Amino acid sequence: MKKTIILSILFLFVLVSAHAQDANQVEMADALYANGKIYVVAIVAAIVITILTAYVIMIDRKVTKLEEKINQK
Repeated sequence: MKKTIILSILFLFVLVSAHAQDANQVEMADALYANGKIYVVAIVAAIVITILTAYVIMIDRKVTKLEEKINQK
């Protein structure tokens, strides 16, 4: 559970630092926004991040169960 909280806090710091960049300097983002494709990029990025987060949580639970089995012996 502690690992999940730490990962969530780290993820928020990454989001804040990425948001601090100046959007006026990125021409590709302007072109994607003008074509309406920026929403597709945002959705795909959100899906990838969600899948990775779920995978990390699943692996953490499996490791925790294995650690409990080892400690019981």
